[in-house]
Amino acid sequence: MHRLLPALLLSLPAVAMAADQLPTVAGIPIDFILFALTLLGVALFHHATLYVALTGLATISLYKIVFTGFKTGAGMAGFIGHLGHEWVTIANLFCLLTGFALLARHFEKSHVPVVLPKYLPNDWKGGFLMLVMVFVLSSFLDNIAAALIGGAMAHQLFKGKVHIGYLAAIVAASNAGGSGSVVGDTTTTMMWIDGISPIVVLDAYVAAVVALLIVAYFAAKQQHAYSPILKHSHEHTHIDWGRLFIVGLMLVFAVGTNITVNVNFPQLADHFPFIGVAVWLALVVTAGVRRHDWELLPDAIKGSVFLLSLVLCASMMPVDQLPPASWLSALALGFISSVFDNIPLTALALRQGGYDWGVLAYAVGFGGSMLWFGSSAGVALSNMYPEARSAVQWVRNGWHVPVAYVAGFFVLLAVLGWHPDEGHKKVGEPASAAAPAAPGAH
Repeated sequence: MHRLLPALLLSLPAVAMAADQLPTVAGIPIDFILFALTLLGVALFHHATLYVALTGLATISLYKIVFTGFKTGAGMAGFIGHLGHEWVTIANLFCLLTGFALLARHFEKSHVPVVLPKYLPNDWKGGFLMLVMVFVLSSFLDNIAAALIGGAMAHQLFKGKVHIGYLAAIVAASNAGGSGSVVGDTTTTMMWIDGISPIVVLDAYVAAVVALLIVAYFAAKQQHAYSPILKHSHEHTHIDWGRLFIVGLMLVFAVGTNITVNVNFPQLADHFPFIGVAVWLALVVTAGVRRHDWELLPDAIKGSVFLLSLVLCASMMPVDQLPPASWLSALALGFISSVFDNIPLTALALRQGGYDWGVLAYAVGFGGSMLWFGSSAGVALSNMYPEARSAVQWVRNGWHVPVAYVAGFFVLLAVLGWHPDEGHKKVGEPASAAAPAAPGAH
């Protein structure tokens, strides 16, 4: 039997099913239903996310192999062709996710997070500025690392008594800081790898700064009333400049390689994971400067496999069946990302094309802050503060996060407008309908 199945799969017809012939339930392609069930499983079973994601990937792959086929063909041959088309993106993301996990640890061990709090004021403004620090850290660190560093600083500053509204603000600040930086969030890194300019993604900061100011003000007031700041001077703590050198060199290698390849050898960018390899080359070069914490790799690999499983699931979706890209759909994706992981949502948007990537980066990046399980940063911080694992308490005390999301979104549209990138499409068909005009669009 184990030899019969591959033979049956390979013997399937060699023509993939057309999009308008896909099996549907209530008008929805079964592909999307399976994907939605996978994301729902990830949202509900937080302690088994890897197994849920892998099960979803296996189910969707088998369904498409047997019933619908891929754009690269039908059956197993089409599946192999699809993997051949996606392997560079997957390899780049895997190398970046695992490499940045080591980068974040070097920054943490540089003692910079311990030294920073001594410069904070003693009243509510200290809590406000700490959230600003988390925002800045997330612009060049992974947002998960920035949230964990913020959580550690808050534990020290507030004697371990951290308000849930402030915990929500830490997650929001880390997600906001990463939303406009191609090295600050996995979603923006995916855009960068896919050919989106970092300058375009930078537009997200117009909204992110507005959202940060709103969240930081109200959360700092909440925290000060709950447990005022208690600072320690750390007069004898010294910064480890060697570790900061490693962090800087890894970022230079990643950014420099991406710019060099896209400018000088764009035809090669889709055939080899240059960015990911550059990050690991920086790790090899700096191995003698400080020891890398290789013991982090098993957990980093596990987390990377989970995220990449969802990315692969998204890559198999018939995105030409989605509603056309618009500022309304971008706004909706922000709310959806508070429940479902924003990585596969971003992958779907990239394959569909036609979005204003700065607006989308803010929406899917900051939107996940509205619930504790809506982003990896929130899940990570809840491991440090288990009391945060209450959706009701998170919404009740972190009410300022959705308010800030909507305010930041419409400020961004009013200031910069909606500029869809019609040329960036992974599918050949044009959008089926025009996007609605955005407030302030021009």
